[in-house]
Amino acid sequence: AGSKLREVFDKINNLLSGKAVQTEGQTVSVTQHPQGLEFVYYKLAEKFVKHGEGEVSFHRDSAFPIAVVLSGIWELHPRVGDIFLAHLHKKCPYAVPFYPARKEGTSMEEYQRLLGYEVHDAKVEEQDHFLKRMSGMIRLYAAIIQLRWPYGNKQGAHPHGLSYGWRWLAQMLNLEPLADVTAMLLLDFLEVCGSALVKQYGIQFWKTMFFIQKSYIPRIEAVTSAGQMGCLSRLKSFVQKCLQEKEIPLPKGILTPSFWRT
Repeated sequence: AGSKLREVFDKINNLLSGKAVQTEGQTVSVTQHPQGLEFVYYKLAEKFVKHGEGEVSFHRDSAFPIAVVLSGIWELHPRVGDIFLAHLHKKCPYAVPFYPARKEGTSMEEYQRLLGYEVHDAKVEEQDHFLKRMSGMIRLYAAIIQLRWPYGNKQGAHPHGLSYGWRWLAQMLNLEPLADVTAMLLLDFLEVCGSALVKQYGIQFWKTMFFIQKSYIPRIEAVTSAGQMGCLSRLKSFVQKCLQEKEIPLPKGILTPSFWRT
């Protein structure tokens, strides 16, 4: 509910503003320790990324309420946004976007960590689980860049707005595609913020979609084996449908004005 989200936002904002906040039966304040505020910035940014790889990866619609709170906090407390991006890029290099290359002397285990895989006791997580986490983080990022906290001051620019999404898309299409990962990330990104990008960039965006269909999808196909076609097929049909209908559907779960009256 909108009212619940405002409560969450106010509590976080009050804590970061140095006010005393009630939590789990005790009163806490960042002024209780010289590094209190820096510690809270760090843990809060980390928590938002964890929401992306956990909550959003299982409940895709949850990207929007989480993103709108972070967007508002980022506007008032820019340090949270900077640290959020640092955590996000470490956990999900594809949010840069960046595909780390294996350097000489880097162990396979260390390299897999650089790619975003979780490695415990020399065991690498399942590919499906890895893809789900990456998907959740990209969907959260794609939601953040298009959302503003509705009760904030709209005079300034969005702290990390759609121009970053446009840049992400351009950089992504300049990278050589990876099997599995590239098709999934592009589909997630376009589903979540394609409609916002088309509003902002119009004909330029449609040119990009045409490029994806004619040039980039064949390049993804060239590196994709028969068993990895699922996500690529969904990307192909999504792009084709959007180009045919000349519109990008609004993402499922987008927060409508009526949401804020609940």
